[in-house]
Amino acid sequence: MTWQPPVIDSKRTVAVLGAGVLGRRIACVWAAGGYNVAIRDPSADQRNAAIHFIDNNIAAFAKEFKNTNPRPGDYAAYEDLDSAVKNAWFVVEAVPEKLDLKISTFAELAQKAPKDCILGSNSSSYKSRLMVGKLDEQAKERVLNVHYTMPPVRVVELMTSTFTHPEIFPFLENKHREVGLLPGTARVESTGFIINRLWAAMKRETMMILAEGVTTPQEIDMLFVELFGARAGPCAAMDAVGLDTVAFIEDNYIKERHLDGKNTVDWLRENYVNKGLLGAKSGKGGLYPAGYTTKPSTDNPSQLDNLAAPTLYVLDIGVGENVTSNFLSSGTIYTASGNGENVRKLVDGLHFPDGIDISVPQGRIFWTNMGVPSENNGSIQSANLDGSDLRTIVPLGAVHTPKQLCIDHINKKIYFSDREGMRVHRTNFDGSQHEILVKTGDFDKPTDKDDQTKHASPQCVGIAVDPKHGRFYWTQKGASKAGQGRIFRANIEAPAGATPSTRSDIELLFQNLPEPIDLEIDPETELLYWTDRGEHPVGNSVNRGYVGSDSKAVGKFDILTRHLHEAIGIRLDKVNKHIYFVDMGGSLYRSDLDGHNKTVIYSGKAALTGLALAYIN
Repeated sequence: MTWQPPVIDSKRTVAVLGAGVLGRRIACVWAAGGYNVAIRDPSADQRNAAIHFIDNNIAAFAKEFKNTNPRPGDYAAYEDLDSAVKNAWFVVEAVPEKLDLKISTFAELAQKAPKDCILGSNSSSYKSRLMVGKLDEQAKERVLNVHYTMPPVRVVELMTSTFTHPEIFPFLENKHREVGLLPGTARVESTGFIINRLWAAMKRETMMILAEGVTTPQEIDMLFVELFGARAGPCAAMDAVGLDTVAFIEDNYIKERHLDGKNTVDWLRENYVNKGLLGAKSGKGGLYPAGYTTKPSTDNPSQLDNLAAPTLYVLDIGVGENVTSNFLSSGTIYTASGNGENVRKLVDGLHFPDGIDISVPQGRIFWTNMGVPSENNGSIQSANLDGSDLRTIVPLGAVHTPKQLCIDHINKKIYFSDREGMRVHRTNFDGSQHEILVKTGDFDKPTDKDDQTKHASPQCVGIAVDPKHGRFYWTQKGASKAGQGRIFRANIEAPAGATPSTRSDIELLFQNLPEPIDLEIDPETELLYWTDRGEHPVGNSVNRGYVGSDSKAVGKFDILTRHLHEAIGIRLDKVNKHIYFVDMGGSLYRSDLDGHNKTVIYSGKAALTGLALAYIN
C-alpha cells in the first residue's frame, strides 16, 4: 500500500508525550524550528517547567540549530492526551521506560491521534515492535523508534518496528534536517540503535575498569578527553544521565545478550544506585561529587553539563549604571540559566524590587516592591513564569517596606520582612489570610519612629522558613555600619494567646553583626546562611552558622567569603551543593557550600538585590 505523508498546516502539531528533561528539549527543538508543539504530561509541575524551559531557551536553540524560520512555532502543555494529540502529525513518546505503559500509550494513540499521524517512541531500550501488539495493521505501519540524543546535540536516530512503512524514513529524515538535526537510520531492528550500542559498550567497559579498581573516574575522563578531543568523559556523562538510568538500560542488554552483570550493573547498583548516589540529579553525587556537572559558560561545558543546574531569577533594583529612565520605576526581573547564559527580561517597570521567590507548581513568580521607604507604599506582586498576568497580591501600604521574600512550599505560604514597618508578614499565594507574625515597633508612633536606637535595630530585612522544624528566621539589620545586626527565629505556630508584639517564643541567635541582610536555611544540616552588607573585614560577606539542637554551637558562625560589593540576595542550590549570591555592584556569584571556588557567573551594570532558583532544566 502506498503511504501518504500527513498534511501539515497551521493547525497541525508535533506532540511530545512526557515533559521531563528530554521531552522538553525535544519540544524546544521543534518549536525553535518553526513547528507548533503540544506537550502532554499528567504533572502540573512538569508542564509548567517544560513551558518555562522553552520560554527561556527557544532563542538559544534556534541559534544553535541555525534555524532560519521567520518565527518559532507555538507551544502549549496539556494534562490530557486527547487535547495534546488531536491535531498531531507526529507524536514522540518520551514516557518512563516501562513496556506495559508504552503498549497502553500506543493503543491510545492509535485511537485518539489523526489517522495519518506518525507515531514514534524515543525509547532506546525497547524495540517499537514490542509496543504495537494492540494496534491494527494500518496503525502498525505508522510506528517506529525515533531516539533523540539529548538536545542541543544534533543526533537523532530512526529505526523500523519491522512493520514501519519504508517511505516514512526519508520523510522524517528530511523533517529533522529541516529543524537542524542530523538523522541516521538503523536499517534493521537493533537494540540501542547505532550510537547507543557504541555508547553501551563504552559504559560497560568503564564500569568494569572501576569495579576492578584499575583507576578512578577522574583519570578515565582525563585520558578520554585528551585522547579523543571530547568535551566530557564517560564517567561524567553517566553522572549527567543518571546512574539509575544507566543501570536500567544495561539490564536490557544483559537480558537480551545473556551478559554477566557482576562487574557492571550489579557493581553499579551495590555501590551507587542503592545508596541514592544517582549522579547530578540526586543531590548526593555519583561517580563524581555533587555539583560537578554544573559548569560556568567560561568552562566550555558539554551538552550533558548543567542538566541538573537551577534556573536563576534575579532582581535589578533599577539604580544601576544602565538606567536611563526614571529610577523609581526601573526595577526589572531577569532570568538566566545556571551558568549565567540565556539572560532574558521577564518583567520591568517595578518600584524598587528587593525580594523574590518562585513556585513552579503554581506557575508563578512572587516579589516585593519596597516603594519609597518614607511613604509606606510597599507592595507584593506576582506574575506567570513568563512574566505575563501581573497581579498585586498585597496592595500599596498593606506592607511598608517589604524586603526579602520566601515561600513555604509545603504549607503554600509566602513570608516577607518589612523593614520600616518593623514586622514579619505571611500570606497565601493570592494575598488572602494576610498575617503579621512579628511586630518589633509601631511606625505610626512618633516615639518608635523617631527613636533611632530602637528603630534602627528592629528593622526586619531577611526572611527564611524551615517547615521541617516548624520555624522561621529573620534578620534585623541595625543602623548603617553600627554593628547592631541580629538574627532571630520563632515558631511557625505562635503560642496560644500571643500577639505579634508579645510572642514568647522568639529566640536571639546571633548579635553584634555588622549588617545582616538576606538569609537561607538548610533544614537537613540546620545551617543558616546569610549575607552581610557591613564594612570589611567582617561585612560584605557570606556567612554560615549552626542553629540546630546543639546549644553550644548556636551563636558561632564562619565567614565563608568576603570582599563583595553591598551583598544582598542569597540562595542555596541543595542539589548541586552550591551557594548563589548577588550584590549591588551588579555581580552574580556561585561558590561551594563552604565558600570555596567563588566564581562570578554574571556581571553587568545593574544593581542586583533579590535572587531565586528553580529546577526546570
